[in-house]
Amino acid sequence: MGLELNFNLDPRTKIIILVILSFMVFNDVSLYISGILVLIPFICLLFSNHKKSALIYIVVYVLAKYIQIYILPTATGLTAIILITFSYTLSRMMPILMMGYYTITTTKVSEFISSMEKSNIPRDIIIPVSVVFRYIPSVFEEIKSITDAMKMRGFGLNIKSLKNPLKLIEFYMIPILISAVKTADELSAASLTRGLSNPEPRTHLLEVKLTKLDYTLLAITFIGFGIYAYNFLRGVLIA
Repeated sequence: MGLELNFNLDPRTKIIILVILSFMVFNDVSLYISGILVLIPFICLLFSNHKKSALIYIVVYVLAKYIQIYILPTATGLTAIILITFSYTLSRMMPILMMGYYTITTTKVSEFISSMEKSNIPRDIIIPVSVVFRYIPSVFEEIKSITDAMKMRGFGLNIKSLKNPLKLIEFYMIPILISAVKTADELSAASLTRGLSNPEPRTHLLEVKLTKLDYTLLAITFIGFGIYAYNFLRGVLIA
């Protein structure tokens, strides 16, 4: 229980890991390096009260890697195409999506603004990104509400509704798009009302700083990236 309470990374750590992880997983890296790096989102989710998401993520990733290593070499034809699409898409996208999910769901707007201002990031970047941090959860809440409303009217998002795409767009997609636009306007107005555009220095009740845990995860990430960069440059020079 103590780990759940104390496992709170600095927003800067989350963003740095997300950027490096996004770069690494889309390139060919050694299995042991990618294995270590993909464990970071798993650990973050596991000790941040997202155990179900962490377990689903690691099971799907291991399954995708298993298909790549043991099944694809013997697969042929249409089966091989389906397995390649499934395994490579998931093995590359899942770590990024789960790290992004962890970053969005566990980062408060006040934490993000405080950490970015400490790093002297321009306000032209801080304000739009801070709105995004609040916008995405709000949109997901609206989608859930619209989905529940459609189910009460007997029109859920299922195979039956997919057979009638025009009704799906009319009853489901249009309310979501209208709600998304409305939410964006409301959040923009709220951010201006709270004085985020004020050029004067702001005071923060919340103290944000890098901890030993942040430095440990950053060290693991940079070591993995360093090994990858070394192997990449050596391959280029030899070629």
